[in-house]
Amino acid sequence: MYENLQDNISLPALENELLEFWAKDKTFEKSINSRNPEKHYTFYEGPPTANGLPGIHHVIARTVKDIICRYKTMWGYRVTRKAGWDTHGLPVEVEVEKQLGLKSRDDIYEFGATKFNEECKKSIFKYLSQWEDLTRKMAYWINLDDAYVTFHNEYIESVWWALKRFFDAGLMVKGFKIQPFCPICESPLSSHEVAQGYIDLKDPSIYIKFKISSGKYKGNDVLVWTTTPWTLPSNVALCVNPAADYVLVKTENGGLILAESRLEVIKDEYEITERFKGSELENTEYEPLFNYFKLEKKAYYVTTGNFVTLDDGTGIVHIAPAFGEDDYNIGLKYDLPLLQAVGRNGLFKQEAGPYAGRNFKEADPDIILELKASGRLYRKEMFTHSYPHCWRHKVPLMYYATDSWFIRTTTYKDKMIEMNKRINWNPEEFGSGRFGNWLEENKDWALSRNRFWGTPLPVWYYTDDEGKVHYECIGSIDELKSKAVNFDEVYKDIPFDLHKPYIDYIKIISSDGKEMKRVSEVIDCWFDSGSMPFAQYHYPFENKEWFERNYPADFIAEGVDQTRGWFYSLHAIGTFLFDKPAYNNLIVNGLILDKHGKKMSKSLGNVVNPFDMMDKYGADVLRWYLVANSPIGKSKNFDEDELIDVKNKFFDTLINTYKFFVIYSNMKNFTYDSGNTVPLKKRAEIDRWIISKLNTLKKKYFESLNGYEITKASRFVHDFTIDELSNWYVRRNRKRFRNPDSDIDMQSAYQTLYECLLEIVKMVAPVSPFLTEKIYLNLTSGSRSVHLSEFTDFDESAIDIGLEEQMHLAQQIVYLVRAVRVKNNLKVRQPLKQILVPVLNSHYKDALLKVKDIILEEINVKELNIIEGDSNIIVKKAKPNFKSIGPKFGKDVKKVQQLIVKLGKDEIKMIESEGSVVKEGFTLTSADIEILTENIEGWIVESSGNITIALDTTLDEKLIEEGIVREFINRIQNYRKNNDFDVSDKIKITLRTTEKILDIVKNNFNIICNEIGCTEIVDSNSADKEFFATDINDMKCEFFIEKV
Repeated sequence: MYENLQDNISLPALENELLEFWAKDKTFEKSINSRNPEKHYTFYEGPPTANGLPGIHHVIARTVKDIICRYKTMWGYRVTRKAGWDTHGLPVEVEVEKQLGLKSRDDIYEFGATKFNEECKKSIFKYLSQWEDLTRKMAYWINLDDAYVTFHNEYIESVWWALKRFFDAGLMVKGFKIQPFCPICESPLSSHEVAQGYIDLKDPSIYIKFKISSGKYKGNDVLVWTTTPWTLPSNVALCVNPAADYVLVKTENGGLILAESRLEVIKDEYEITERFKGSELENTEYEPLFNYFKLEKKAYYVTTGNFVTLDDGTGIVHIAPAFGEDDYNIGLKYDLPLLQAVGRNGLFKQEAGPYAGRNFKEADPDIILELKASGRLYRKEMFTHSYPHCWRHKVPLMYYATDSWFIRTTTYKDKMIEMNKRINWNPEEFGSGRFGNWLEENKDWALSRNRFWGTPLPVWYYTDDEGKVHYECIGSIDELKSKAVNFDEVYKDIPFDLHKPYIDYIKIISSDGKEMKRVSEVIDCWFDSGSMPFAQYHYPFENKEWFERNYPADFIAEGVDQTRGWFYSLHAIGTFLFDKPAYNNLIVNGLILDKHGKKMSKSLGNVVNPFDMMDKYGADVLRWYLVANSPIGKSKNFDEDELIDVKNKFFDTLINTYKFFVIYSNMKNFTYDSGNTVPLKKRAEIDRWIISKLNTLKKKYFESLNGYEITKASRFVHDFTIDELSNWYVRRNRKRFRNPDSDIDMQSAYQTLYECLLEIVKMVAPVSPFLTEKIYLNLTSGSRSVHLSEFTDFDESAIDIGLEEQMHLAQQIVYLVRAVRVKNNLKVRQPLKQILVPVLNSHYKDALLKVKDIILEEINVKELNIIEGDSNIIVKKAKPNFKSIGPKFGKDVKKVQQLIVKLGKDEIKMIESEGSVVKEGFTLTSADIEILTENIEGWIVESSGNITIALDTTLDEKLIEEGIVREFINRIQNYRKNNDFDVSDKIKITLRTTEKILDIVKNNFNIICNEIGCTEIVDSNSADKEFFATDINDMKCEFFIEKV
């Protein structure tokens, strides 16, 4: 006997039961330990930050990871899954700043850097319990008990080892560069951090007149365009393209100089008075806009640079060397002064007169007003553009001249591009497009951060008598101890901790005997997470052989926002250290938006709580919805109604199919015995068909998941379960399951359905692990978890393509007829006299004849007649498909249109059978035309693709009577179902209805009783019974049913 599922089963309640079962059974641990250690599959977990709450976007990423790991486990792989936590950097600092009410670096120093770092350490696992709860509740199987943690000393030591490798190779260097700079962090950001923080801003676009003070153009103005007015107080030069053509134009308000190709920006009438090359303007002096600084170098003259473009603006730019990379390079070339009117905190310095203490962006309007008042503003506009913001503080970044430590990734950019071509990206376009483009435009990695809580940069330095700075990089704790002069003193009364401020107290002796102190910076936390492949195992200090044998990862997965984050840091580090990609396969999931396509945010009130969704519908349904409803790589508009739809359509179908099997199996005392099955060739044709479809499904499912195409694999299973197994196989075999022709027929049917169910739950298990576990345990007498089972490969010999094609033809015709019935209000239970089907060739005819009986039974039609020649019932006409013929025939499209309209029946038939026809030199294909059918009285003609049917809708009394019998049977069966009658229950019916229906029921008593399990039907007008009222063909029908 098989255990059935409860009626109206609660999936969340079932999942809680199974969580307890798995914990007690240690199923996850067994799924790893039971697999061959030599057949290893390497998975890397991207470390989340546990000081923020998990969201719905974490569920999709973790579902994707879990699916592939479970799938590989079911192929016999040993899939070690080690959790990890990202515990350094801005995410942690920002959270602590909020808690403590700190607004700037100065606030942190005032609070105390040591105390601040202690608060950071406390904050790291603020929401750990919620993360662990999500992990458990959604059945994301990963080892939380042995998680790697990026702030642990052992992890940091491995990171130091990697940094020393870069340093010794000359790839980790200190330099002075213009970098994206956060005024709140007071620290530079790497290019991959900047890529995560673009926000649309409305900014001023202004044209300024600089008065020329020397040379032949003295007294005229140079017209300059900028979108950063806040940089103008730091202006020291102008720059033109030396090879471009410039003009002096005369306007009623004076002379203006600009690029000739940019004259469109002049708002007044003008006259060109002179043309010249940009090089002729070099060294032309002008009056400064502001006089806030005393300069020690020459400034305020025109320079030249090839970077100046003529695509927008005026072809002339202003130069502020502290706030732009091109500006900085021009400053070096011309030895310009480096004015920094704005400090590292984003505020104007005291020297900046009326703007002192103002935020750089907020000062723009007043700077523009001052320019207007002085007559220097030519015109002003506003424009919206995407501007980089700090990815954590959400404030605009400055491009700021500062010294920093870099990893010179540009020196091995080509190697990274080459390695990327070896990686299987899913979707592929992310690898070749978004990530590939990113590598092509690679910039050196800005590594150091002027922050507090992070992995300390392991570099010590001293300055010699000549002012030259010498650096040494430490690559291990042992090396630190061996070179430190005060190690024991520093850690005498405190636990060993590599973090600031303790590490800053350590003094070391250089190789030439000089005392050195550590630089103040910590490193970019993305270097921490990018080091996890080796640092999680404390490589190379431990687990050396194991790591090298199992590197790189076979698989990783995260969201699209990690394309220029974790995916990049893994790739950049792995390419240099190990000369290999860090991962071979990855899946990128898109963003999760609200149902209207808007980004989720607390302020909009549209955030989806994943715990609420799992409490309402279960993790199984949520997981399936997130990966099967739309391609994983695309952004998903989360709609709870769609979640309900998934539950109702797919999960209820699977549940009901299983329940159907259990009810009839138990009724017939059937138990599956794998050692005693009916050979496939001896099974009924429909059994052989569904087994063929099952093996075709397995073939496509395995091909898809082996290619990391989860959505495709899930949809294959979804369609098979609903369309092939439930709506076709089970529905067509209901009578057979209840009353099989023989014992071997019973065994064949029940064994076939059992095998289908068993294989389906194994294929669904990686995606939705709970319900499949329950069904699998019930089907196998609870012997072993489905997650400990292994897949069997598809059986090529069981696939019968011919049989599948025949049944597909039957299904196409059946579905077309059903659509016709719905469209024309023809009841499905009303038999019709005949259907005509034209055939195009003998192969089509032979296939149709083999499934003729199936079609007739399904569509409730008495006769199917095949038309091989002409018919006066089916009249076809051709209509042009302009989407095809427009691009294809161009100027001849009107002529082709007329040819198509005039196509005769023979020509249309040729296109249907051969795929094309030639008319007056034009080859017309099936893609160029739409074939239409016309109805005649008493017939409905319809086409779909290359299938056409004609349905005879004429009804006689015999057909009407049979329709009423079918309607009556339907009403009784629905009543039995809705009132929880068992399939084996026998009933008596008391009927109160019209004379016509009563006579028809009496005339068809045996047929009706055989269908509904009835022993007696009596006519009564008794008032002491509670009759159920319905209608059949608009005639009143009431009945009372009792068990006998």
